[in-house]
Amino acid sequence: MTVLIAEYTAVRDPALAPEGKAMVSALKKSFEACGHTVVMPTGSDFDAEIARLAPDCEYGLVIAPDEVLAKYTHTLELATHNIGSDSTAVAVCASKRLSGKLLAKVGIDVPAEVPADYPGKRVIKPIKGAGSVGVRIAKDGELPGDGEMSVEYLEGEHFSVSIIGSRVVGEACGFYSGLPPIFLTINRQLCEVREDGTFAYHGGETPVHPPREAEMIEVAKKAIETLGCQGYVGLDMIVGEKIWVVDVNPRPTMSILGIVHVIEEETADLLLKATVGLPPECVHYNGKTAKFDDVGGVVVE
Repeated sequence: MTVLIAEYTAVRDPALAPEGKAMVSALKKSFEACGHTVVMPTGSDFDAEIARLAPDCEYGLVIAPDEVLAKYTHTLELATHNIGSDSTAVAVCASKRLSGKLLAKVGIDVPAEVPADYPGKRVIKPIKGAGSVGVRIAKDGELPGDGEMSVEYLEGEHFSVSIIGSRVVGEACGFYSGLPPIFLTINRQLCEVREDGTFAYHGGETPVHPPREAEMIEVAKKAIETLGCQGYVGLDMIVGEKIWVVDVNPRPTMSILGIVHVIEEETADLLLKATVGLPPECVHYNGKTAKFDDVGGVVVE
């Protein structure tokens, strides 16, 4: 089969390009290991390239920053079978304000949005954004700019949970089976607050097994089912007094760089099985640990 992997940042967003190229490389190797042919956009018009290539592919996946992912996913799903979340779910997840409200309504803890006169420490971040770009500790009285929001600062450890949702809705909803998501790994995130108050992400380690692992997995499953996500999803969490879901990314994330080295299954095979509603019950670890940085470097131990 032929699979389209359309990754936006590699030639269109220099700040995030190293991450994008690394994720594509990991996915491409996995699909090719399963015997599939991978095609990728080459022209400068990303949307037109998806529309051109997708009809000749059996499956497709778009990887792009939150603010544009829904648009390009919609173009893809009009032309072929999208193995990621559908464009509506993507649009909901892209808004940290909207997705946070929806998660809070079902009892999932999220960072509370607070005003500028909030007495505690605050974080200002884009309502739609990728990674740690634009995220910073608020100065006294600082107001969020256009497209930004102000939330409470949370004390705790930074993790992400990687999971693959089975078929829920979308252009191929006939594959819906009602089977639960596949849990992949919990990943430790290496995050830093610089002297100027801005946040930086430096990669992570996988798999890890924190004390509240079982709770984190259940929260992740509930979150993606609430938001209607399918395919690969990465959920950023802070674990302290509570388990807070900080962000839901309905697309491959940097953790995949390590995951492909620590599970026995091929990630591509898991994605293809889940998208037709037939995910396996679980994955199997091979006993290795992978540490990955923010530009694609991986060390496997």
